[in-house]
Amino acid sequence: MRNAYLFGQIERVRTGIINKVSALPESKRDIVPDGFNNNIHWHLGHLLVISDMLVLQYSGKDGVIPAEYRPYFTSGTKPADWQGEAPAWDTLISQLTEQIRVFQEQLGDDLNQPVAKADNFAKAETIDELLVMNISHEASHAGMINAMLKKLA
Repeated sequence: MRNAYLFGQIERVRTGIINKVSALPESKRDIVPDGFNNNIHWHLGHLLVISDMLVLQYSGKDGVIPAEYRPYFTSGTKPADWQGEAPAWDTLISQLTEQIRVFQEQLGDDLNQPVAKADNFAKAETIDELLVMNISHEASHAGMINAMLKKLA
């Protein structure tokens, strides 16, 4: 699979999410709609943290997202359990945008290389497979975000 295609898909899904949530009023960003465990603020942080772990760390690169984000946004967390103030919405949006460039810069043309963490939940063997898993993960959350936006409208 072509590197430019993979990175283009990552950018397409990520930009689509950012564009959809950009119109959400600040007063609704932290509301957990009925039927959901999380709010849209959580989804943004979750995408950022999981992408950092899945794409960079499983590739053997240093993650760039602060470890302090993990208690807020890893799988199984929810806003009802947050201790302290989660990273700000605008900070997350900025980091989500920047992360695409970071992936391209750190991974470059090494996408067919084996993953550094062979025992990974995605069962990925190569870096490009990690990217495909990440695209799938983000697309799934995009669907959840779309459903939440409809409930919040």
